[in-house]
Amino acid sequence: MKLSRRAFSQLAAGAAALTVMPRAVCAQTYPTRPVRVIVPTFVGGTPDIVARLMSKWLSERLGQQFIIENRTGAGGNIATEAVVRAAADGYSFLFVTQSNAIDATLYDKLNFDFVRDIAPVVGIGRVPLIMVVNPSSIPSKTVPEFIAYAKANPGKINMASGGIGYPPHVAGMLFQVMTGVDLVHVQYRGGYLPDLLGGQVQVAFSPVPTVIEYIRAGKLRALGVTSAMRSEALPDIATVGEFVPGYEAGSWYGIGAPMNTPVEIVKTLNSAIIVCLADPKMKARFADLGVVPMPMTPTEFGKFIEDETEKWAKIIKVGNIKAE
Repeated sequence: MKLSRRAFSQLAAGAAALTVMPRAVCAQTYPTRPVRVIVPTFVGGTPDIVARLMSKWLSERLGQQFIIENRTGAGGNIATEAVVRAAADGYSFLFVTQSNAIDATLYDKLNFDFVRDIAPVVGIGRVPLIMVVNPSSIPSKTVPEFIAYAKANPGKINMASGGIGYPPHVAGMLFQVMTGVDLVHVQYRGGYLPDLLGGQVQVAFSPVPTVIEYIRAGKLRALGVTSAMRSEALPDIATVGEFVPGYEAGSWYGIGAPMNTPVEIVKTLNSAIIVCLADPKMKARFADLGVVPMPMTPTEFGKFIEDETEKWAKIIKVGNIKAE
């Protein structure tokens, strides 16, 4: 049968439409089944709480369950590798933390390259740390007073953290490098708060939600927040950077996906989470946790990760920090 030119054109146009239909349908109907978000920290910590808040919001708005899966260990690398090896189909995501930027230098051998193997989706938020001391052990009431006291007592002040390479540890290392003080790092696999409250360790750079009630009760003294701006949760507490120019540290969170996840899916999730971060109820809940929203496009979040990786690589090398 011989087709007219018009009929042939219509048939060709239809074929062309069929070739692009799967991508369009994918963007319009995603997700069609439950989505898992792998969190590299234990249940109940600030990252886990934030991830669960986000997942609940996404489940309600996108019509499918976003399921949290906690995979701890190896500084977050077990969780990251699980996502690297997952299918790039939009149904597995990583809850990205600052540890991902730190681990790139901290660990000599990893089975993946984070920047190469994880596609940035969206930034979620920053969580400033707060420099706290045991008031019974440390007389200092300000950052300059602490620096002077530490220099007069080198190697005699214990600094607590949850482990080598974790944000509180590297925040403390950055402080030491920039001020020239000598603190003794004491790492805890469990919580260090009992020993900090008891005076066995004297200083820590801790997430605001972890210590805010102890500060308000006078059991710990806050010297400074590690963010560039003062914390809304503790507006009367100065930043460390007000006394140590250029100092800035803290935790941050975002979402990453296996590389080659469809662009349409990345855009869908990015848009949904940015709307979530603007939701007044979510903003209020984040404020309660001391989390500052950090909405970013995939490109912006990717650049942010690269800058953070470079920043902490310098501190890890200067401080000669080694993973266990």
